[in-house]
Amino acid sequence: PPLGEVFRKGKNSIGGDTNNRKFTLLGDPALTLDYPTFGITTSSINSQPVGTVQDTLQALEKVTISGSVNDLNGNVMNDFNGTLYPTVYDKPITYQTLVNDPSSQLRNFVLQKNIVYNGKASVKNGIFTFSFIVPKDISYQYGFGKLSYYAENGMIDAHGYKNDVVIGGIADSASLDATGPEIEVFMNDEKFVPGGITDENPTILVKLNDENGVNTVGTGIGHDIAGTLDNDSKNILVMNDFYTSDLDSYQSGEVLYPLKALAEGAHTVTVKAWDVYNNSSEGTTDFIVSTSAEMALAHVLNYPNPFTTRTEFMFEHNMPGQMLNVMIQVYTISGKLIKTLHENVIPEMSVSSADNKISDGGYRVNGIFWDGNDDFGDNIGKGVYVYKVTVRAENGMKADTFEKLVVLK
Repeated sequence: PPLGEVFRKGKNSIGGDTNNRKFTLLGDPALTLDYPTFGITTSSINSQPVGTVQDTLQALEKVTISGSVNDLNGNVMNDFNGTLYPTVYDKPITYQTLVNDPSSQLRNFVLQKNIVYNGKASVKNGIFTFSFIVPKDISYQYGFGKLSYYAENGMIDAHGYKNDVVIGGIADSASLDATGPEIEVFMNDEKFVPGGITDENPTILVKLNDENGVNTVGTGIGHDIAGTLDNDSKNILVMNDFYTSDLDSYQSGEVLYPLKALAEGAHTVTVKAWDVYNNSSEGTTDFIVSTSAEMALAHVLNYPNPFTTRTEFMFEHNMPGQMLNVMIQVYTISGKLIKTLHENVIPEMSVSSADNKISDGGYRVNGIFWDGNDDFGDNIGKGVYVYKVTVRAENGMKADTFEKLVVLK
């Protein structure tokens, strides 16, 4: 329905309440929301077809759900190949208003917001299947949970839901697990190394893995995926809503949590997460904020070092998203220039030797190779050499630094 119709029905549904005059639609009432065109249905839960007597989804039980992407007539779209984003919700919870205004009345309202599982699954020929283990932290009271779906293939999309799935209780045959999830903490991307540099608006990247899955329900006290910045326990960074499972896996996933306007200097991030059995682990990393007011380089090195026939140069910078011109000059100890390398680094592009472009994943650059020959193609002798790395960003900023390398041949 158009927005104007939705607005009209919403205001009329509360009768003669004078508050309905306090809300106005500013915009074209004929516009409609961009709803997905096609539908998604659930065909089976734990191999039991929908419509038959179904098992209750219990805590610590492994659940497998299958379904299909359907056309407007309800037929399976056999030509649909893409990705499904399923979200499984626990039962609705009744909350109360805060009565901040002394003249207001206490009101009850219902929200269904606790996520049991948030995943990503492949859709092949219109059919999908995904599995997960129900976290221990669900509400054990029996009631209706909800399956919510969204699928896309880059051209068209679909959506659907099922809101009569019984959730509650705990499985009798749950396996034992006393080990918390594996946690790796990076800044911005997996190329990051502890002590690396970022700009003032970095993103915390957390890679999580557990044989039974990560707990994202958040109903247990202190059982959120939670981070602290600089050991500030008064300002916890709750990351549950930023977690997504890896494709076709309930055992691994990642968190992408943005930070804003950090102070220049050294910082520490610590992340604590729980698995669905309520075992916890922690991961931490250190980083240095260098504001984009000046260009900065860090962790400038070549590997292997020493080397014989080939080495790779790499470095970190604080100019993500910008084209970088990189020049590496190799000198003898006496100061004679023997080799100059030029590379253009273009963000988010793959390596292309023909175009002389090296991929930049964000804040770290690698893939600049040298075969140990001078500018005339002759082998240089073994010994210690000095190299200078000069990086110029497209905004005109420049930074350079010197390092040593050793040739063994």
